[in-house]
Amino acid sequence: MDYNILGYGIFITVIVFIIVVVGKICYRNGNIFVAELIPDHLDLCQQINKSLLVSYYLVNIGYCAMTLVGWETICSSQQLVEVMAVKVATIVCILSVLHYLNIYLLTNTIHKLIK
Repeated sequence: MDYNILGYGIFITVIVFIIVVVGKICYRNGNIFVAELIPDHLDLCQQINKSLLVSYYLVNIGYCAMTLVGWETICSSQQLVEVMAVKVATIVCILSVLHYLNIYLLTNTIHKLIK
């Protein structure tokens, strides 16, 4: 049995699900956050938030697809579970770092533009 193909399918399915769910949550809550930063321009806030969501999807799904190239050959189901756990955990950690970096940069940029 080719465990790599099975792993790729499971990995892409799980990661895309996580990315879409986190993206929807961030988008929903981001509207309030961005509207608080620029209170007089609600249309602009919604457009900024939509742009952030699209870029979030493109960067994260693209990065996840690129990581498939670096997988070693998987020989057993135990190794498949181990590789999947490490790969998913790595992507989730990267998502959290990118999220906080995005908030930091957005907050500082908006405050500089306002002043």
